[in-house]
Amino acid sequence: MNTTTLTTGTTTATVTTGTQRRRDPFDLLGLAVLHTGWYLLIGAGVAVHWAILFPVVSVPFLLAGISGFLFGWPVGVAEAVYAVVVLFGFRRRFPDLFDRWVTDRARTRFLTWWRYRRNWARLMKACRLTITTETRTVTPKLLAVGIGQGTDRVRLRMLEGQSPADFEMRADTIAHAFKAEQCRASIVGPATVELRFRFGDALAETVVLPRVDHWTKQEGHPA
Repeated sequence: MNTTTLTTGTTTATVTTGTQRRRDPFDLLGLAVLHTGWYLLIGAGVAVHWAILFPVVSVPFLLAGISGFLFGWPVGVAEAVYAVVVLFGFRRRFPDLFDRWVTDRARTRFLTWWRYRRNWARLMKACRLTITTETRTVTPKLLAVGIGQGTDRVRLRMLEGQSPADFEMRADTIAHAFKAEQCRASIVGPATVELRFRFGDALAETVVLPRVDHWTKQEGHPA
């Protein structure tokens, strides 16, 4: 901080100016490297998680990678191409099994995260369904998500002091927040509410409700 004294005739004025501290370029470079490493670590964790969830796809390519490392890249590329051909053949020969083991599960996982989990706390707060104390904001816990062809079912645990009417009265607001055409709220258990979201024209085709194994459990407080 610099102080400058200006004198004009009999008047003296003091002007104080602040100086901005410039950050060291090496500090910025270090932060960039740390952030890059962190995101790469997160990406690797997500890749491993999905590989475990879908072994039908991941195991053949993992074996191709190991073969390429041990016997050279031409062998690895050949095995990867063969794995792709086998997967396409399996998809054409047994479409129901492929959809059940791969396509439906991937779609369910992705839509669970995209539609609900990634913005759950923010949207619940926007719908005025959270409780704010002096130290934190508490959000209804996301228990399970069932993804259907035209209808999704979301179960949540109400907070203390809430009632099913709180969700029923805000059904239209909830539907708008989650970009659904319609939302219906109903009590399905002790302090448990189920939200039914309708996407698209549910009357245009038969809606197949998801199987029990399509329910995705959410552990802990969703982000």
